[in-house]
Amino acid sequence: HYGFPPAVFPLSCAVQSYSWGKVGLESEVAKLLASGDPLVQIQPDQPYAELWMGAHPRGDAIIRDNRIPQKTLGQWIADNPACLGAKVKDTFHGCLPFLFKVLSVNTALSIQAHPNKELAAKLHAQFPEHYPDANHKPEMAIALTPFEGLCGFRPVEEIVSFLQAVPELRALIGEVAAEQLERSGSDDPRGVSAALRVCFTRLMKSEKKFFVDQLNMLVKRITQEGGSSLSTAAPQNAFEGAVFRGGDRAPPPAPSPVLRLVSAHAVAEGKDTSGSNGDLLLRLHSQYPGDIGCFAIYFLNLVRLEPGEAMFLGANEPHAYLQGDCVECMACSDNTVRAGLTPKFIDVLTLCEMLNYTPAPSSSKIFPAAQSQLDPSVYLYDPPVPDFAIMRIEIPPSIKLYLVSAVDSASILLVIQGTAVGTSTAAASEMTLRRGSVLFISANESISLHLSSPDGMLLFRACCLL
Repeated sequence: HYGFPPAVFPLSCAVQSYSWGKVGLESEVAKLLASGDPLVQIQPDQPYAELWMGAHPRGDAIIRDNRIPQKTLGQWIADNPACLGAKVKDTFHGCLPFLFKVLSVNTALSIQAHPNKELAAKLHAQFPEHYPDANHKPEMAIALTPFEGLCGFRPVEEIVSFLQAVPELRALIGEVAAEQLERSGSDDPRGVSAALRVCFTRLMKSEKKFFVDQLNMLVKRITQEGGSSLSTAAPQNAFEGAVFRGGDRAPPPAPSPVLRLVSAHAVAEGKDTSGSNGDLLLRLHSQYPGDIGCFAIYFLNLVRLEPGEAMFLGANEPHAYLQGDCVECMACSDNTVRAGLTPKFIDVLTLCEMLNYTPAPSSSKIFPAAQSQLDPSVYLYDPPVPDFAIMRIEIPPSIKLYLVSAVDSASILLVIQGTAVGTSTAAASEMTLRRGSVLFISANESISLHLSSPDGMLLFRACCLL
């Protein structure tokens, strides 16, 4: 009664060890790998930053079923495009339209934005070596552990209060631009966006020597004032890095554990716009000494997600993940325009031109999940783009048999907690599912889960709902 050729099968997924990732078994990526495949050796000093679950050419998943002749998911989809579902296949030209990931963030990722389709096509034509394809790249992150990121421009009154409280920031932007933002009224949103654009562009294009001097002054001042709540023991570490000039190319020193604890403590008290946002500034500065991105915290919202909360990043939304673990789904593209908190290629001009300069409170950045009417275990995160959607499936302990229902799209299923045996008429045999297991499910196929864990299960499923 099992299907041949199988259309549901387990995957072995690619790991990316970018330097910002959490190290060894501190990383959720490494923990999932280790429990999903007991034969995997986790290197205690290696960063495990991203797990790629999909068919991206730079990280194509390997099929773990020796009855299938194709070695990778990409090859299998190319030979069996009907598995995508008829609509998905036609809309996305026979390709899986999304890449599903797990991220484990230890130090901040670069401040970046992803271009819309029109800009992506233009950048790809002009600079193919930096912009490898012509697609847009909206993305969504759902927290697995408490997660922090910068996302979108803050409300103007918050930015103005920083311009008044942080003289070093005001010096970089200049009096004329700062006053223009202070005068811009909420009755004229286009005027506000224009003023914001001038201020942010002035910051990002300021002369390297000038902004490093201002940054050092700011770090020194915050260190002497004791941050917004820092013990005097910690900042020494942060300031030693401040005189270090080649910050945009140097490997980031590890942030002091005291800094991180204190920063978390200040965060818990909600001291976000307090004075100079000192804790976050010192933390970023210890990671990327002398980097212009340190000043971006005064423009961008600090968004904190609890496990299960999500943020959606549309085209041209400035953002930078700071720390924590999440699942992420994105349109299948590698296009990223960066400016700061990174040793990679930086394209400040393009970034400043393309950004969405609409201010909004950080609470507006949290993207809600809708509980399914048909199945109360399913919470759907359905962003305003056609390329992908994510389901969070929480199976309670009382349920011992659960049906992962068929959808009219290929999907990828990730087990975060719990164990089960999965059966499907489209699978070659029964499949053992445990924390870290990843399954590919062809369109219109379902799986029965026979749960064996006392605590229920937590699954995430990425698909395309056209």
